[in-house]
Amino acid sequence: MGLDLRDMKTNDFYYDLPKELIAQTPIEPRDASRLMTLNKKTGEIGHRHFYDIVDYLNSNDCLVLNDSRVLPARLYGIKDGTGAKVEFLLLNHREDDVWEVLTGPGRRAKPGTHFTFGNGELKCDVLGIIEDGNRLVKFKYDGNFYEILDKIGQMPLPHYIKAKLKNNERYQTVYSKEVGSAAAPTAGLHFTPQLLEKVKQKGVRLAFVTLHVGLGTFRPVTAEKIEDHKMHSEHYYMPQKAADIINETKKNGGRVICVGTTSCRTLESVAAKEGCVKESAGWTDIFIYPGFQFKAMDGLITNFHLPESTLIMLVSALAGYDHIMNAYRVAVQEKYRFFSFGDAMFIY
Repeated sequence: MGLDLRDMKTNDFYYDLPKELIAQTPIEPRDASRLMTLNKKTGEIGHRHFYDIVDYLNSNDCLVLNDSRVLPARLYGIKDGTGAKVEFLLLNHREDDVWEVLTGPGRRAKPGTHFTFGNGELKCDVLGIIEDGNRLVKFKYDGNFYEILDKIGQMPLPHYIKAKLKNNERYQTVYSKEVGSAAAPTAGLHFTPQLLEKVKQKGVRLAFVTLHVGLGTFRPVTAEKIEDHKMHSEHYYMPQKAADIINETKKNGGRVICVGTTSCRTLESVAAKEGCVKESAGWTDIFIYPGFQFKAMDGLITNFHLPESTLIMLVSALAGYDHIMNAYRVAVQEKYRFFSFGDAMFIY
C-alpha cells in the first residue's frame, strides 16, 4: 500500500533490525562487501558484491564523491585541579583556535575551567555554553593542531559501533582530502584505489565535492510528523571542476550518480540554490523526503540506514517508499550488514 505524502509520520519509516546485523568492523578488502541493486522504477532487487558496481555503470556516467576527511575528533581531557576525566567531541571550528564541542559529563566543563589532553601537548579553556548545551573552548598548543589531533584523538565512531577500530584509515575513504567531518561519508568506504581505476577505465568521470558531515546526521527524528523535523546544517563546497563534469554528463545523456547521501545533499542543495550546477559554497539544511523533486541526481550508491532516520527518508524519496521498505525487509532476511561498516545499495 502506498504512503500518503500528505500524512507522513516518522514511524512509517520504522523497520525491525536484529542487533547482530549492525556491522561492528569493516570488511576486508573494502570492495568485498555485498551490494544490493534496486531499480527505482520497477523495485526489482539484485544481489551482488561491491566490486561488481563497474557492471552497472555506463561510459558516459559520472560519480559524485564527497572528499571530506574525518577528524579524530574524540579527545579525553583531565580537568586542572580535580583530575576529573571529561570527553570532548569537536563539532565546529569557529575561529582561530576556538571550537564548538560536545562534552560529557557537561557539568565538569563549566566556563572558566581548564583541561589538559595527552601528555600536555594540548590544553583548552572553556569559554562559555551555547545552545544545545555545547561548549565553546579555546585550544592552546605548540606546533600543528591537526598533527596533534592525529596523534592523540580518536575516531568519533557512531554509538552503535562498540568494537574498537584497529586502523583509523578504515573510517576514511581512500580519496578523503579535506579535513572537517565528525563522521565518515560511509558509502565511499567501499571503494579501493584499484576499483576507482577500473571505474575510470570504463569512461566514468569522477566529480569531487566536499560536505563536512556533522553529528546531526545521527540525531534521531523526534517529531511525529516528518515536516516538523528541524534538519541540522552542514558546510559544503561544489568546485567549478565538479560542476563542469556534472553538467557535461547531463548534456551527453549520462547519469549523475552520487556516492552517499552527503554527495546527494551537496548536489541537490546547489541545484536548488543556483538553479543549475555551478561553483558554490555555503551551509545546507536541505531535508529530502518523499515528494522531493530531484533536480540533478539520477542514481545513488548508499549504505543501509537507521530506522526512522532522515537518511532512510532520503532514499525513499528517490526510489519510492514501498520499494525501499521492501528492499530493507529483503536485506534483513538475507542478513545484509547494516550502517557505517555495513553493505551497500545501488539505486538506479
